[in-house]
Amino acid sequence: MEVIAIGSDHAAYELKENIREFLIEEGYKVKDMGTDSHKSVDYPNYGIAVGEAVAKGECERGIVICGTGIGISISANKVKGIRAAACSDPYSARLAREHNNANVLALGARIVAPEYARNIVKAWLDAKFLEGRHQKRIQIIARYESGDTHWKQ
Repeated sequence: MEVIAIGSDHAAYELKENIREFLIEEGYKVKDMGTDSHKSVDYPNYGIAVGEAVAKGECERGIVICGTGIGISISANKVKGIRAAACSDPYSARLAREHNNANVLALGARIVAPEYARNIVKAWLDAKFLEGRHQKRIQIIARYESGDTHWKQ
């Protein structure tokens, strides 16, 4: 059973809970990294926590949620090996997985309604990385991230 890490700030707490329930309904195991209330918190703590869970292999993929999805995706992307994509529609979520092998999906609770967010998550979960020409591009990113000075092809 695939394990999905999920985390949000206070602005996205309700959407996180909605998506957590959806993941369980869909048969996924969920590792909830917080937050657990509407009390004000700092989104980087949750983006980084989800990113680390994925990067360490504790979870196969992750979902991070803040007001816009932008700040928390930037935070998750600071973790080596994370490719977080902020998506506000199912099409970009599917392509983030197929073309970019996004291992973290970021959502904006102030951008997408809960039912639409479920559609975005479903599109991302169902998509598979297409490899091929896309694999080369992911490798360029990984080389740069690891400090390889000859990362450019």
